[in-house]
Amino acid sequence: MSGVVTYSPAYTLVPTYECFNRCTYCNFRVDPGESPWMTLSAAQQQMKRLGTQGVCEILILSGEVHPHSSRRQAWFKLIYDLCDLALSLGFLPHTNVGPLSWDEMQQLKTVNVSMGLMVEQVTPLLQHKHAPSKVPEIRLQQLAWAGELGIPFTTGLLLGIGESEQDWWETLDAIAQIHQRYGHIQEVILQPYSPGTHQTWEAPAFDPHQLPEVIAVARNILPPDITLQIPPNLVQDSGWLLACLEAGVRDLGGIVPKDEVNPDYPHLDYQTLIEILKPAGWELLPRLPVYPQYINWLPERLQIAVKKWQKVESRTRE
Repeated sequence: MSGVVTYSPAYTLVPTYECFNRCTYCNFRVDPGESPWMTLSAAQQQMKRLGTQGVCEILILSGEVHPHSSRRQAWFKLIYDLCDLALSLGFLPHTNVGPLSWDEMQQLKTVNVSMGLMVEQVTPLLQHKHAPSKVPEIRLQQLAWAGELGIPFTTGLLLGIGESEQDWWETLDAIAQIHQRYGHIQEVILQPYSPGTHQTWEAPAFDPHQLPEVIAVARNILPPDITLQIPPNLVQDSGWLLACLEAGVRDLGGIVPKDEVNPDYPHLDYQTLIEILKPAGWELLPRLPVYPQYINWLPERLQIAVKKWQKVESRTRE
């Protein structure tokens, strides 16, 4: 089998690394108070340097400020303002900052072409004793709210954090049921747990040789209009990366300078991916952070921004 594989030309902005959750496998977070918050002027300088680099998506990726923290409102305003700034500079924002309230999601809908949140797993018996926002019901509620609000959404599973195979299928089934109700889930990411240098949990990496089997079952459980995605920097054997495509993966996510969540695993650059994919008959093409079938869901301001990028994308493909 061969065909088209997509990716998003993206850049990640991190408003703050501080997070009130204490996931033992995390290589991203720092304790509250230990990560200065990004300023809008610093963000503007970073984004202005991207003008000639073909970047389309600005991924706003943040640690979580507690919902009842006195700083929550300021944190949320910063995220909103970063999205608004990205739009004003001609980029398409996608936000993934942990669980949000209904009102917060409703506000961010006006400045994001899509949003995301990993479910991880629906079983509560994992490395989450000190991570209140990882309760499965909270994560699934976010997916349902996104559907009710008409927000194009990305979610996914983290594989290898103590769950069973049955947990994988139950998590995928829960995602499928929500999508069947609202039709808003663009992508499901299958992310293999990959140990890093900053975590406290000691466990082996998820065996990437298992991925094709998981992908094949996921493809059967999920509706066909949901795209399966894997991070290629976490599947370091090119043969197994190709096996994942054969099993049903059709997207490689954002190709960014640095994987903030897995900083020990550098992203493969575009040319390296081409050298892996092309001999096997796969064509690597850029995509927007919102899929075509969802563009008419967006507010007018966002539709105008997306249509400008569609013209750029069309010229690129030609």
